[in-house]
Amino acid sequence: MSANGKGKRGVTRYSDWMMQLPPELHNIPLFNLAIPGSHDSMSYDLDSSSSIIEPDSLKKFSRLCCVRKTLLKWAATQEDTITKQLDAGVRYFDLRIARKPHDTNPTRLYFYHGLYTRTDVESVLKMINDWAERHPREIIILALSHFKGFDQKTELHNHLISFIKTLFGTKVVLRGVTPTLRSCWDQGTNVIVSYDYPAIHDSYMWSKISYFYGDSMKIARVESVLSEVLEKTRPSHCFFVCGLNLTLPDDARICLYVLRLCDSFANVVRRSLPRLLLWVKQQGSRKPNIVASDLAGREDFVSAVIQLNISK
Repeated sequence: MSANGKGKRGVTRYSDWMMQLPPELHNIPLFNLAIPGSHDSMSYDLDSSSSIIEPDSLKKFSRLCCVRKTLLKWAATQEDTITKQLDAGVRYFDLRIARKPHDTNPTRLYFYHGLYTRTDVESVLKMINDWAERHPREIIILALSHFKGFDQKTELHNHLISFIKTLFGTKVVLRGVTPTLRSCWDQGTNVIVSYDYPAIHDSYMWSKISYFYGDSMKIARVESVLSEVLEKTRPSHCFFVCGLNLTLPDDARICLYVLRLCDSFANVVRRSLPRLLLWVKQQGSRKPNIVASDLAGREDFVSAVIQLNISK
C-alpha cells in the first residue's frame, strides 16, 4: 500500500478499512480476520508525576523525579492517542486498569503501565464511543484487564461494567455469538468488550482474549514463540492475539537497557519493527487473528496486518 493508504483492492483509507474489505470477507468470523492491535494502548498518556505502580522494586523510589522520568521513557509503548490509533486503523486495544489508592473519588479509575495515566478511564471510553458512532462499520475490540487496586471490591467492577453498558448501549456485540462484519453491520453493533475478571458473568462482557508473546527483547524469540502458536496451538472459534511486543527483563538485566541515557523503549521498537513486520508479511497462510504491536499507529504496521486479509 502506498503512503496515502491506498491499496490494490479498494482500501483507500485505514480509518474505515473494515468496510472496504472485499465482499467475500464480510461473512467470515472476525476470529479469522487479521486485525491490527496496540499493546499497552494508553501508555502514551503516562504521568511522570504519578507514583510508581510497578515494578515492585522501584516503588520505593516514587519520590525521585529522575527515576519516574526514566521509567516513563521505558514504559511508554505508544506515541499516538487512542483517537489517532483508531484513525490509523488499529481495532484492538489492550487497556490495563487501576485505581489510585488514595483517590478522593471512590470510583475514578485510570490506566497504567509502570505509572498511572493522566486521563481517567471514563473519559477515554467516551472518546472511543464518539469514534465508534462516527464509524459504525468499524468493529472495535476493547480488552480490559489487570484491575490493579480493586482488591476484590465487586462494587468497582459493577460500577465500571454499568458505565460501559450505558455508554456503548446497543453498539455492544453480545458474548456467545460468532460475529462477522456482516452480522455486526446488520445489527448495528461495533464494540466488543473483553473483561478479564473470571468472577464477572455478563452477556455484554466477553471473557479474556488469549495474548501470546515472546516475553523477550530478542526478536528471534518473539518470532519463534508466535510461529509455534500459529503452527501448533492456534486457538479456534475465538479471538486471540499475537503480540509483536518486546518485553524488558524483570531482573537486574533491565539495567542494560534503562541506563542507556540517550535511548528509549520507543527507539528500540523503531529499530526492531522492520524485521518483525517482515515476519508478519509471511504469515498469510497461517491465519493470525489480532496482531498487536508497540507504536501501533505506524502505517507500515497497520498496512502489513490488513494486507494479510487480502493475501488470505
